[in-house]
Formats: sequence, C-alpha cells, structure tokens
Amino acid sequence: MSSAKQDATRDRIEAEVTEPLRVMDLDVEAVELTSAGKRRVLRIAIDKDGGVTLDDVADATREVSRVLDDSDVLGELPYTLEVTSRGVDRPLTLPRHWRRNEDRLVRVTLVEGDEMTGRILASTDDHVTLDIEGESRDIRYADVAKALVQVEFNRKKRNDSEDA
Repeated sequence: MSSAKQDATRDRIEAEVTEPLRVMDLDVEAVELTSAGKRRVLRIAIDKDGGVTLDDVADATREVSRVLDDSDVLGELPYTLEVTSRGVDRPLTLPRHWRRNEDRLVRVTLVEGDEMTGRILASTDDHVTLDIEGESRDIRYADVAKALVQVEFNRKKRNDSEDA
C-alpha cells in the first residue's frame, strides 16, 4: 500500500472510531497502520481523564472492531487490531495531555533549544505551570518543541510525605 493511500486509510479509520470512543469517554491519541507481509497491523492508542484501565481497553477493542466490521475502510485484506493506552513515552502535545499528567515530572525542550525538567503544577488551554527547582514557571505550549513525562521510581506521593 502506498504511503499516501495508507495515510488516507489511517485518517478514515480515525474518523470512523473517534465518535464511538468519545461516547465511551475515550480519546483517540494515535492511529497507526503498518504492513506486515500480507497482513496489516492497526494500532489505536486511547486515553481518558484518570487513565485507561484494562476494562477500558477491552471495551474499546470491541467497539473499534464493531465499527470496522460495519465499515469498508479496511477492505478485504486481513488485519490485526491492537488497542492500547497512550503510554508515558508519547510526547505531550495537547492541553489534555498536560492536564492528565499534573504532578508528574516532565522534560521540556523549548523551540529556542533550552531544556528543563519540572513538575506539572497546573495547566490551561494555552500554557502549563511547572515547578522547576522550587520556582513556578509558566510556559506557553507554542514555545514547547517537545515534552516527555519522566519515569520516577520510589517517589513519595504528596500525602505520603505529609504523613511522615
């Protein structure tokens, strides 16, 4: 399948599944369609406020499968469907990504090239407030080239440290 045709198919798939998943309070974060020999692999990443559970993934898989069965978007060629959660390795690109990761540590690269690591304190539709070494800093999303959540091991939650 040509790249342009594959892109068009991916866009059609996303258009078909977005609303049925939105009804389930799920957002479509990514749709990837790749060829694997005569088969295709369709990966759909989902997310929601509060995070995605295994039940959410199972329900979304059934709904996406139903929608695709009722559609001709994938034609007659076989495919394997994989529905997953967004994962921490995906960049923060939309305001909802920042909101859903409040209190998480993020590494931010600005358009101008500066890099910083800070904890998300709050976010709005146009900027995020980070705690960078004890100081609050507002950063407009338009100024962010890349932002990734950092994995933290053995971090005490706020309530844990208050109890000590």
